[in-house]
Amino acid sequence: MNSLKGQVLETLLSGGFICKTTDELSYQFLQNTENFADVEQQLNLMNRTITSTSDDQVYFCAYQVIGDSERRSVAQQFRDVSSSLLPLVEWLVLVQEAKGDNSPLSEGKVVRLNELQSVIEDTPAFSEQLSKIARYSLFNSSSSAVDAQLKLVFKRLVDLGYLLRPNPDNQIYLATGKVDYLFEVIRFIDDSENLQLAEQAEEAIKQGDLL
Repeated sequence: MNSLKGQVLETLLSGGFICKTTDELSYQFLQNTENFADVEQQLNLMNRTITSTSDDQVYFCAYQVIGDSERRSVAQQFRDVSSSLLPLVEWLVLVQEAKGDNSPLSEGKVVRLNELQSVIEDTPAFSEQLSKIARYSLFNSSSSAVDAQLKLVFKRLVDLGYLLRPNPDNQIYLATGKVDYLFEVIRFIDDSENLQLAEQAEEAIKQGDLL
């Protein structure tokens, strides 16, 4: 059986994300300065380094030095994330508006599918937006029912690591640190290309013109 340090290294090297919600033991392990330095030293031997979001809510692995082969790998990873950005941003905006939150979804926040479903079913604009989101290839829903659309979207988001379902017997989900990472990616793209993705998605929802 792997030690905790071994588990942390395995998770990071496999492209996983470590946050308090998904793996509190590993997260607390990395919060310790000595442990962090030890893991970092091991990763450096493989041209990797530990990085985190600006608020240190989630840890993940990055290349220490970018050469040609690393650049190709990073470019592919970025394309994979970028291709999913629009449906994910639209979903985040929908959840924030349906929940009536002043702040966006972030690591550790609770999302109750049944409560969200009730609000969406009672609000035609939200139902229409959910239908558009569910039809994206990321989710690929063919159902016209809000219940089925939501369950498919939530299952896919769990598979992708953005949500955690602690108890399979209920419909309560927790946002993981990968959501915070997603916002870092959005901010990076906004800063470098001035795309303003979140604002575009929110405005499009109001106008009902996102297909």
